[in-house]
Amino acid sequence: MAPRFIAVAAALLAGCATVSPATGEPRGGLAALPAVGTVDARFLSYNVEMVEITGGRFWRPYGSPGTDRHEYRPPLDLADAKLRALAKALAPAYVRYSGTWANNTWFADSDTAPAKPPEGFDQILTRQQWRGAVDFAKATGSAIVTSFATSTGTRDAQGVWKTDTAARWLAYTKSIGGAITATEFANEPNMIDLTKPPAGYTPADYRRDYATFAAWLHKASPKTLLLAPGFAELGEPTRTLSLRNNTMKQFAANELLTADIPRPDAYSFHFYGGGSERCGGKFMGHSAEKALGAAWLDAVDPAIARMAAERDKAAPGKPLWNTESGETACGGNPWASTFADSFRFVDTLGRSARQGVKVFIHNTLAASDYALLDEGTHDPRPDYWAAVLWKRTMGTTVLAAPTTPAPEVRIYAQCLPGRKGGVGLAVINTGEATQTYALGGPALAWVMQAPALDSKAVTVNGRRPALAGSSLTGLDGAPVSGSLSLPGRSVTFVAVAAAGNRACG
Repeated sequence: MAPRFIAVAAALLAGCATVSPATGEPRGGLAALPAVGTVDARFLSYNVEMVEITGGRFWRPYGSPGTDRHEYRPPLDLADAKLRALAKALAPAYVRYSGTWANNTWFADSDTAPAKPPEGFDQILTRQQWRGAVDFAKATGSAIVTSFATSTGTRDAQGVWKTDTAARWLAYTKSIGGAITATEFANEPNMIDLTKPPAGYTPADYRRDYATFAAWLHKASPKTLLLAPGFAELGEPTRTLSLRNNTMKQFAANELLTADIPRPDAYSFHFYGGGSERCGGKFMGHSAEKALGAAWLDAVDPAIARMAAERDKAAPGKPLWNTESGETACGGNPWASTFADSFRFVDTLGRSARQGVKVFIHNTLAASDYALLDEGTHDPRPDYWAAVLWKRTMGTTVLAAPTTPAPEVRIYAQCLPGRKGGVGLAVINTGEATQTYALGGPALAWVMQAPALDSKAVTVNGRRPALAGSSLTGLDGAPVSGSLSLPGRSVTFVAVAAAGNRACG
């Protein structure tokens, strides 16, 4: 996500069912919750930045020597057994190989990288590196999502995008038994300078090139879903401050997609609540003390509403995909790797699913502070364990909101995977007091807690979860009968197998 975009801003300074008004919930408890939508079976997915595959300069971890916001890291070992085991536990998922650096990455079509990329490119992707990425996807039950290079090296003398670079990459992918399930043309084209276009590039030029890409993709890989536009959305006040800046060229959503060019198969966008400390987040009020506040947790709602409205104009009826999202842009804040962020993470998943977002791709799997895994050790962070428990309890049918016992408690309900009539719940209690929620029957619960909000380790039902060999341990559900206790500052997942919900057939 756009380092310059956030830095300049810093410098400047749902669908719900009808419910009973008496209870806030349909009569009959969990059994009566109506369905309000569906999500993709791979709803919760993750991003591996293209620069991780090629090696290059990405966000420098907090506390490491130096003042540069970026730091070189070698190519990620996608064959690492620990990385693969942890990623496989998140299956089925999409793995998105993209990011800002993908816009200017050249596919070398050789196993050994040349000394430097051709003019108009900054990074080199070799056959060996891409083969490793394809193998990783197969080994982890993941489907590949990506974007293509758009920098000046992909263009003719008049600045028109050409298909030849893309065609070589796609042909090699097919030759090794790989498949690109879905793709965007460019990563975040509203921040057009980051796509490395020719001088004087206009919205009309973009639409011309997008149309060329869409026609080529439909012919060359007809089963690949076309995602567009990949619009970068931000929370406030970062969004407003950045829009007031005149030094960063930005295209509006309605300039990227119009009715006279090919409609995408899904309308895609990205969302970050703001900029990290690396990019001025402290100056815009983003702090660990506000990590559990309603304003921070609710920040995604306006972005979804804006993107849904743009979708309705440019691609009515098409699903919404959030193809890149993390705690904050520019690698995340220091607390993105702690339990404090799990409240936002789980709440955003629930809010997104309930408001019609079909796919949510977290940035990243294992790079920088917002990653699910530590980039050095690949040890799971709190958000990883939340992701695993979400996968186990929250299915593809989204239900209306259950009654909440207190304003500090937020509850999301979806059909329980693999259990007819079953209901899964994701519950966050941001308050300090213990609350009680009446389930109306037996269930299994997984209560995530930590000794402090800034802890990078969590317990689930009092045990430390871990990876033992190729299996996850410490994730046994605790039996609950009737009422569920929700400790203060906790995230709880619940499986109510015998809920008897007819929408979960």
